[in-house]
Amino acid sequence: MVLISQRIFLETIKKYCLAHAIAVEVRSGGWLVIMTRGNERRLAIGYDIGLNSAVAHQVANDKSACAEVLASAGVSAVPHTLFLGTKLSRHIPGSDSLEAMRRLLDQHPHGLVVKPNEGTSGELVFRVTTPAQLESAVARVLAAHPSLAISPFVEIKDEVRVVLLDARALIVYAKTRPSVIGDGVHSLRALAQAAATAEQLKTMAEDFDAATLDAIPPAGERCLLNWRHNLDAGADPVLLTDGPAREACIALAIKAALAVGIRFASVDVVRVDGAWQVLEVNAGVKMEALGRRHPALVEAAYSAALDEAFAAPPRDALA
Repeated sequence: MVLISQRIFLETIKKYCLAHAIAVEVRSGGWLVIMTRGNERRLAIGYDIGLNSAVAHQVANDKSACAEVLASAGVSAVPHTLFLGTKLSRHIPGSDSLEAMRRLLDQHPHGLVVKPNEGTSGELVFRVTTPAQLESAVARVLAAHPSLAISPFVEIKDEVRVVLLDARALIVYAKTRPSVIGDGVHSLRALAQAAATAEQLKTMAEDFDAATLDAIPPAGERCLLNWRHNLDAGADPVLLTDGPAREACIALAIKAALAVGIRFASVDVVRVDGAWQVLEVNAGVKMEALGRRHPALVEAAYSAALDEAFAAPPRDALA
């Protein structure tokens, strides 16, 4: 059974293989793809087509490690601090210190963001501003993951995703958060219920307290329904047109990819206080939301990566 969330990724691979006389097997519910042409054999797993080294893949998927690598290379990035759960923390004393987490909260009056150190799709990502919220978020994340990362909360004006292949930008798009316009009569909750999707309403209920939801925005005021620019939480992908912002994002994303040593990746770049910083580097290039609007563009990007995958011998053949 093919996973619905991977439909565009899988369909593109199957279409590519058909056009290039490559046999394709889809296994593990769509999570694993085996591609064979003669004696050539390539694998895709998750959203990784196999171009990246194991180290680059691991660094990109480890939020705290990636932030450290970027910082050491002089790449402006949002810092992420690693904390370990009970099973791992015994190997590194203090790595599970709740007191250290509280000190971080004291240092950042606007709050912190607590998230799994590894993972995608914005699941179990919490903004916390009080010690009680911090402890609750930490408990929830560590109940499902062996480690977590904590970053300072920053007011992100814009978030842009740059899809790169060998330091070349294939796609650049912004993530536009859902919003409503106040009318001076209805509450934020009522305005959202009239305009937002069920998923957006669920996310909003998790992100805002009752007082905020029941407040009546002034007429003409734009109110965001989510503090996160996450596509799975309701943000819309919008292609970025040529201009200084697009060029700045591409340049920073390329610096990040070169620092990590990654070939095919998507790099999330955010604008904070007028300056661009790297938020994350993603080894698995997921473009399902964008593909629903621009399928040809997404197909071309995946096809370019597959061209490179079949252009060189497998890594084990190079040993």
